[in-house]
Amino acid sequence: MCGIFGVYAPGRMVAHLTYLGLYALQHRGQESAGMAVSNFEDVMVVKEMGLVSNVFDDRALTSLPGDIAVGQTRYSTTGHSQWRNAQPIYRGSGDLQFALGHNGNLVNTEELASDAGMLPGTVASDSDLVGELVAFEMFNGSKDATNPLLHAMQQVLPKLRGAFCFSVMDQRQIIGVRDPNGFRPLSLGRLDGGGWVLASENPAFDVVGASFVRELDPGEMVIIDEFGVTSLRPFDESVVDPKLCIFEFVYFARPDTRLYGQNVHQARVRMGESLAEQAPVEADLVMGVPESGIPAAEGFARASGIPFGHGLVKNRYIGRTFIAPSQELRALGVRMKLNPLTENIAGKRLVVVDDSIVRGTTTKAMVAMLRGAGATEVHLRISSPPYRWPCFYGMDTGTRSELLAANLTVDEIREYIGCDSISYLHLDAMVDSIGAVNAGFCDACLTGNYPIDIPVNLSKNVLESGEERHQTSTIARSLQGNREATSNDTLFS
Repeated sequence: MCGIFGVYAPGRMVAHLTYLGLYALQHRGQESAGMAVSNFEDVMVVKEMGLVSNVFDDRALTSLPGDIAVGQTRYSTTGHSQWRNAQPIYRGSGDLQFALGHNGNLVNTEELASDAGMLPGTVASDSDLVGELVAFEMFNGSKDATNPLLHAMQQVLPKLRGAFCFSVMDQRQIIGVRDPNGFRPLSLGRLDGGGWVLASENPAFDVVGASFVRELDPGEMVIIDEFGVTSLRPFDESVVDPKLCIFEFVYFARPDTRLYGQNVHQARVRMGESLAEQAPVEADLVMGVPESGIPAAEGFARASGIPFGHGLVKNRYIGRTFIAPSQELRALGVRMKLNPLTENIAGKRLVVVDDSIVRGTTTKAMVAMLRGAGATEVHLRISSPPYRWPCFYGMDTGTRSELLAANLTVDEIREYIGCDSISYLHLDAMVDSIGAVNAGFCDACLTGNYPIDIPVNLSKNVLESGEERHQTSTIARSLQGNREATSNDTLFS
């Protein structure tokens, strides 16, 4: 997750444009927000815990004049949700300054820190670690280079393994990078009237008055400066293997986003249509779980002929409960997030379409709400396969013991949640619904096939010191169980 943004637009109000861009990317991270702005002489950073609208107001934006900016909305994966880990990351030494925004999660974090001689607690996130590595190269080995930041990035990037998109700036340029697998999205846009924009998703371009140019390729770096846009390939071609996270289409991305040339909303509608063909049921109403389940519900209704309607009202001032940083906050969020439309559902047989079930927190509470509001039957239809494996490339899904489908059969899930029936969309049908022919996807959370090997000691607090660090042993045991469980067919029923 995380949303990253960058804008190069001399003479424009880049802080205001960055605010708008981050606002459009708020769904990708709700824990902290920040931006760095340069006037071609110095880099100034403002960041704080909370939503974009809480961190910045017009007075704060007006105090950030400049021509270049990068910004980030954070969703924590390595490093806890605290101010120290808010981004952009900043380093400066004299005239050498830079700020870095990161989306993704590295899997060789501990190895990199150890190789650099860093003690636990020196840095607290993988993003902070990358900032330290770039700073060392830039302030030492690269200080005599024509472009110290570019030279430093070229030295550091080949050492990184995992998921990473970066939007990095110094006083006079922005550098955008997408990892060799392209786990997370990053696109380039052009501002009307001149200037360039980088964003995790293209709807951010619409908000700031820019037009979509293209997605960055996996393994590509772009440099945006006074000469325009220059493309480089800093990674060995042998490691470039496109593996966009398939959950971008299922849940993460906005419905108006285009990935692999496909509109996310239409892909979700097609998933619902496939689900209706795969798992038909007699019912009176098809309803979607707001927000990402609604397009698939529209598709299910269209294909099945069952009327589509709304059965739940979402409090639009509540964020995405799945990406809250703790289980306690997720549970609280469920009770505040949804409320049933009793008049629409009382006495009816419901098909309830949702995008996924991860921990089951929201789904179990939702089914109880629908029954309490008078639904006579509740049939769950999920527009993705069972989520059985933790993600280590940018989603904080915890250990396998926390994932409902990793520990229960489909029928046991039905019983636990309390619905009358449940069916998940098959993986091949989901891929076909996306429509990106021959595109590469990471589906590790659904299949257990990780494109990059995961160290057994990888955890959210891998860089931290003290007692928290001992929690890594829990991850190690869970991962060992993951590998042993691949031969257990009951986990995949």
